Amino acid sequence: MSYRRGVAATPLAAYSITLRVDVRDEVGVLGRLATAVGVAGGSIEGLQLAPEPLGGGGVRLDDLVIYCTDEAHMASVVEAVRAVEGVGVDAVIDRTFAIHEGGKIGVASKLPLATRDDLAMAYTPGVARVCMAIHREPALAHELTIKRNTVAVVTDGTAVLGLGDIGPAAAMPVMEGKAMLFKEFAGVDAFPVCLDVSSADELVETVLRLAPTFGGINLEDIAAPRCFEVEERLRASLDIPVFHDDQHGTAIVTLAALRNAVRVIGRTMEDLRVVIAGAGAAGVAITKILQAAGVGDIVVCDRKGAILEGRESYSASSKTWLAEHSNRRMVSGTLSEVMRGADVFVGVSGPDLVTAEDIASMAPKPIVFAMANPDPEVRPETIQGIAGVIATGRSDFPNQINNVLAFPGVFRGALDAGAMSITDAMEVAAADAIASCVSEADVDQGTVIPSVFDTRVSGLVAAAVAEAAVRDGVTRAQRL
Repeated sequence: MSYRRGVAATPLAAYSITLRVDVRDEVGVLGRLATAVGVAGGSIEGLQLAPEPLGGGGVRLDDLVIYCTDEAHMASVVEAVRAVEGVGVDAVIDRTFAIHEGGKIGVASKLPLATRDDLAMAYTPGVARVCMAIHREPALAHELTIKRNTVAVVTDGTAVLGLGDIGPAAAMPVMEGKAMLFKEFAGVDAFPVCLDVSSADELVETVLRLAPTFGGINLEDIAAPRCFEVEERLRASLDIPVFHDDQHGTAIVTLAALRNAVRVIGRTMEDLRVVIAGAGAAGVAITKILQAAGVGDIVVCDRKGAILEGRESYSASSKTWLAEHSNRRMVSGTLSEVMRGADVFVGVSGPDLVTAEDIASMAPKPIVFAMANPDPEVRPETIQGIAGVIATGRSDFPNQINNVLAFPGVFRGALDAGAMSITDAMEVAAADAIASCVSEADVDQGTVIPSVFDTRVSGLVAAAVAEAAVRDGVTRAQRL
């Protein structure tokens, strides 16, 4: 079985296989098969028995769905099954690769083309009238084309998940998945745009040229500091919402979880001392949104420790901004030193950065959001009883900080309102809407954030974002 730092890793669907096996129809063979999988650390999640024996010698063809912990574990489970007497392995199907075959999304027509009249209105000659209407009044593109409900999911593949700079082609499966989430959770049509570019200038220029097709731009998995420049320039140049999800989506859901976490420990946002590990895209955005929500005492740490004015001349503009706008008490020291006495730890960096002793040095019953994925900054099971509230980025622990709670509803609301940009107030409104999905009766240390499958979330976020857009005066047309 696979282990991480001495802790048994959890078998997951992401590393699941279907084994098509020939099972000799004798007493005990199926039991030996199940035992072998269990001893190897696999988890049998499904077993499809053939309705009747197939082939000669009383051999039955069965399908087993087995969850594993990683690719090496998948291989070891297969070998364990091959070693079982009376069992033969006919096929090994990687279930994750199987669902990606041919891509995960497609294009479907919204209208039937059954008659000549249908064709005449949808295409030539009728379409020419619509083209000329848009030519005379360009804003009509937001009403009469897919622009009204379409978002580009744009990446250069330089910071994909925890994989790093793997390039635009390898980033495509992630962007397809993002497009699926847009559609499933908010009815937004999204399409991957994976760009082979080598600079911020090329990325910005390409998106500007593509922009007439889309009603919004979701920037995804673009490395810092390029991501900051790209977003800033696109927001200044375009009259459609531009949203870097790695920054703002993470920040919105973090604020939502913190809103409820302070209720659990009996504190207020204004009196919190917050330490953030990670000065990249997410760390900067979280700092900004927490400040907008009333948190005044925030210290952000990079590999060298607390960021503050005078520590050095920062080469990254994002760190310069943090030095100028956070750490008002001018705290210095390592991450471990800065954490002493703090109320909240937010990790958006990497695994094993802090220890249980570091958490114990914080204020009593601290809030710990260890969001590095797949391995958090500190393992939740090591700080049970020390922390008052624990959240991670993983689905196999309570309180998952997952951006899918934010970005579908944010774009749904922005598109519905005809928003030309996404403001700070719209982001805070989104966070408050997410937080509101956990009732006063339900909020506790294991429930400070709603489930990603809570069907109320996207609609509430969309409504709150649209209302905030109207209040901020950034709407093209109020169609609410």
